[in-house]
Amino acid sequence: MKPTFCPDHQTLASRRVLVVGDVMLDRYWFGAVERISPEAPVPVVRVASEQERVGGAANVALNVKTLGGSVTLLSMVGQDEPARRLRELLEAHGVATVLGQDPGMQTIVKLRIIGRNQQLLRVDFEREPTHEVLAQMLGDFERELANHDVVLFSDYGKGGLAHIPRMIEMARQAGKPVLIDPKGSDYARYAGATVITPNRAELQQVIGNWKDEADLIAKAEALRVQLGLDALLLTRSEEGMSLFEPGQVSNVQAQAREVADVTGAGDTVIATMALMMACGLSMADAMAHANRAGGLVVAKFGTATLSYEELFA
Repeated sequence: MKPTFCPDHQTLASRRVLVVGDVMLDRYWFGAVERISPEAPVPVVRVASEQERVGGAANVALNVKTLGGSVTLLSMVGQDEPARRLRELLEAHGVATVLGQDPGMQTIVKLRIIGRNQQLLRVDFEREPTHEVLAQMLGDFERELANHDVVLFSDYGKGGLAHIPRMIEMARQAGKPVLIDPKGSDYARYAGATVITPNRAELQQVIGNWKDEADLIAKAEALRVQLGLDALLLTRSEEGMSLFEPGQVSNVQAQAREVADVTGAGDTVIATMALMMACGLSMADAMAHANRAGGLVVAKFGTATLSYEELFA
């Protein structure tokens, strides 16, 4: 299926998306691999250049921005150097932020070491918070709700959204659509959302394997009803996407692309979905745009974004 409507620049710029979730800093070290270490059977990478990009919910917010929408990112960070870099990068990209600071937190950093145009190693620096950090920001969340058209929760399972139900309730009471990129096997905390967007592996964690398409439809619909969702959007890699709504299922085929890196593709998909819904598109039409966006972004390396021109060319 093809979308029936493509919003213009002015329409997109007037729509506001509130992104809430776990943020992180993605670091890349690029180098040449010319020998094997004499200390262990591992390649020696001579680092030639470095890059830093925003990751997690910050990358979702950046995707909304680069597509032409207005966005605010609400999250918590530590009082450390990665937090400062995140703020600087987001400010440089023009992403509005409401970032609380918690001295007990360690801002997440994912360091990827790249040699011969492939990822050789990823090193994660993270420590799950011992308490619900975003609960401290309910006042900020309530204030921002009034100024936004859609709320998007980006759950990376890092503890920032451990108590999400109250925020969903507040958003729905305010009449705002709620989109969620879920994590883990406990989807009960997402009850009442407008739509959740699991991939195949994530959905299998919750409903188990399905033997055929009919079985998938039955299980997905049962989960949708159980959670009180308006819809469930399943991203299926090379099989495209499926949108399960009351009494109907809509499918889109994957757009054939040379895949360079799937890192952050889910961020692009849900950011596009949220922005299109903020423009008034139906979820089925929004999915068609999101599917195209996902197909385009996997051709790029690392956590990447799309421009308006790329998506609507």
